[in-house]
Amino acid sequence: MLAMTPVPGLTVRQTAILAALGAILWLVAALLLRALAPMGIYEGWSRVILYAAIVPGTWPFVLLLVRAAGLRRAQALTGVAVALAVATLLDGLALAWTPALYGATADHAAGACAAILWGAGVFLVLGAVAARGQG
Repeated sequence: MLAMTPVPGLTVRQTAILAALGAILWLVAALLLRALAPMGIYEGWSRVILYAAIVPGTWPFVLLLVRAAGLRRAQALTGVAVALAVATLLDGLALAWTPALYGATADHAAGACAAILWGAGVFLVLGAVAARGQG
């Protein structure tokens, strides 16, 4: 039997919740990017708007992770990193084997990849913001 070792600073329960939410958030984000692709969201000023919208649009998901997993402030960055790790692994698999999940064309998939990388960085920065201070 495989023993589950908790992520340092997190309980097994918190880790499981964060991993599950990371998978769900990955799928929601991938489907959202696919739905937006035909609207030209990866071109010109639309890309600027998309990237700008990712910053405030990501904050509610950070708060969701913190609340759902019952994280203390000091655990927020670690928790976000766990969820992001799961989402990133799933993105890597999906982009390699089912790139059509992200859009109908290679350009759509490439645009989604770039937005995903930006969003991952934003997610980590916001996790650090959520973790600042004591608690």
